[in-house]
Amino acid sequence: MTPQPFLWTDFLKAIKHEVVPALGCTEPISLALASAIAARQLGAAPERIEAKVSANLMKNGMGVTVPGTGMVGLPIAAAVGALGGDPDAGLEVLRKLTPEVVAAGKRMLEEKKVVVSIAAVPHILYSDARLSKGDDWVRVCIADSHTNVVLIEKNGEVVFKADPSSGSNAPDYSLEGATAYGVFDYAVSAPFEEIAFILDAARMNADLAQAGMGGDFGLHIGATMRRNVDLGLLSDDLQTRVVMHSAASSDARMGGATLPAMSNSGSGNQGIVATMPVVVVARHLKVDDEKLARALILSHLMAIYIHNKLPKLSALCAVTTAAMGAAAGMAWLFGGNFKTVSMSICSMIGDLAGMICDGASNSCAMKVSTSASSAYKAVLMALDNSRVTGAEGIVSDSVDQSIANLCALASGSMVHTDKQIIEIIMSKHC
Repeated sequence: MTPQPFLWTDFLKAIKHEVVPALGCTEPISLALASAIAARQLGAAPERIEAKVSANLMKNGMGVTVPGTGMVGLPIAAAVGALGGDPDAGLEVLRKLTPEVVAAGKRMLEEKKVVVSIAAVPHILYSDARLSKGDDWVRVCIADSHTNVVLIEKNGEVVFKADPSSGSNAPDYSLEGATAYGVFDYAVSAPFEEIAFILDAARMNADLAQAGMGGDFGLHIGATMRRNVDLGLLSDDLQTRVVMHSAASSDARMGGATLPAMSNSGSGNQGIVATMPVVVVARHLKVDDEKLARALILSHLMAIYIHNKLPKLSALCAVTTAAMGAAAGMAWLFGGNFKTVSMSICSMIGDLAGMICDGASNSCAMKVSTSASSAYKAVLMALDNSRVTGAEGIVSDSVDQSIANLCALASGSMVHTDKQIIEIIMSKHC
């Protein structure tokens, strides 16, 4: 096992690039952002919105509540983004919505002035918003990442077009050659002042959990668990609290709470599950800010390291891979070393490999709770020197090879699974 100090700069850049605040599910938010940018270029409130999105973005945008609107789906996201979105706010584009904007957006939908369809594009992640008023129109396209604008057109003239050969839209970091041990070494060794910013993730996602515990959002899984603790049907133990607070945070996020989540790799739910299990364990152990920060860096960076080997959107539920980061962070908090971290991740791959993503919706909080529970269970096994071994299934003796095997599954045969999922979902709405 060799430290990788030559990658420390890239590790830090990766965390700062991939761990950012996001208000609402990032797929409809991407379309809202395209609409907001188009509205600024148009210079007026649109009379009509025609949007096109990739099939995967449609899958992840049809069943999720848009913050501040009380409504589900891409059309309302496009409408309120155009009428009141902040084009400079990135994934927090809807942070300044007012009741008047929401009401105007709902009127556009009632008057059938917003149309959203699937675009025949090679991009897995793609949003295209065309806003028009009178004879004037503006089109904005976002591709490959949730905020990456690649084209702006106005009345048939190109205002902006990204140069694919320049690489200017690519992340300014590379994890080429990185290993799980390199991630671990950075998290436990980097100067505290360099990584202290990650404590914002603890605050932000804990605020969401508190909102979710009120029982007003989504499937109110966290609040249901709390009631069952009070009834004596669940134990008030650490595992219950890990699962309960993780699920509550996702309940609030997917149910439309107007609070941002600290995301990971373009997903609020991935950010939540990389954060909340670690936070709950840290509270239980009463650790100081530095130890919490290192555990969160380990969790979030491990999640990024794994997700970096996956397609942007796929049939594999990436909450499971983010929870592998949480397992790493929890294992270290409990006094574990890299061996404990590796064992925990390998056991999770043996447990959760193949959990499908069937679109963003309130039920994502169920997957968050399942993944958080798996992470905690895998950590306890590792602390007892037990793991799913390299002789079983797709798990290998090496944690890096186990991760590679899982990601090969997601990038290979699960591509066909993704197409089948999209066909099933679309048939329900025809």
